[in-house]
Amino acid sequence: MKPVCFIGARGGSRGVPGKNTAVVGGRPLVAHAIRRSIDSGIFRHVVVSTEDPGIARIARREGAEVPFVRPRRLAGDSASMIDVIVHGIRELESLGYDLDVMVNRDCTVPFIRDADVSRAVGILRRTKCDMVAGAYRQHHNPYFDVVERGPGGFLRIAKGRGGVRSRQAAPAVYQLAGLHAFRKERFLRYRREVPPRTMLCEIPIETGLMIDTPFEMGVARLIFKHGLPGGPSAVDYKVGSRHVGRRVGRKK
Repeated sequence: MKPVCFIGARGGSRGVPGKNTAVVGGRPLVAHAIRRSIDSGIFRHVVVSTEDPGIARIARREGAEVPFVRPRRLAGDSASMIDVIVHGIRELESLGYDLDVMVNRDCTVPFIRDADVSRAVGILRRTKCDMVAGAYRQHHNPYFDVVERGPGGFLRIAKGRGGVRSRQAAPAVYQLAGLHAFRKERFLRYRREVPPRTMLCEIPIETGLMIDTPFEMGVARLIFKHGLPGGPSAVDYKVGSRHVGRRVGRKK
């Protein structure tokens, strides 16, 4: 049975107002995750959770299912994505959706590759882990060059005792990048972004760009326009138009 894709997209955004409906790469930001998920053929259903009527219209136009309205209490700046997913699971089950393996896909990370989504689902199915998280190796490292304020306001290395003398000697750390594959029952048991038995699906750093600031939005627009030096071309990030309006999983 194919997994279900869950995409959360609220109307408000403090860092980039109107972010999810902002046009980037020729279409609203939220549309990229929807269309890539549908066109990939990986999923039975592509479901969008939103409280915003404008996002709901875009989602349906692009072929996603919007079978419920997210409560506004789960759409503010302090709302937890964990609570959003739990609410979505409960709503979908009440509507008769058969849920097992699910993939939470962050629509603010538009360059996630289909191959990495498939790989994350494959790791989940082959192992007894609680979750598989897409993440890229981070060159900024809390053992080496990431600091925090300590007593008296003085800076100190965020992790460890500051004994790491080079970046190469520091333990590897990874940045989560908006891709989580999990089994519904395990998710409901732990209700954590990183449950105890979470496995890594390492992705390229350039595909893990998360848009939280105007600067990152500008970078995304440049990638859509020009591609990346030595990497995917701009064409690789264009979503074809042959499936406009096509829905997956009409039957629940």
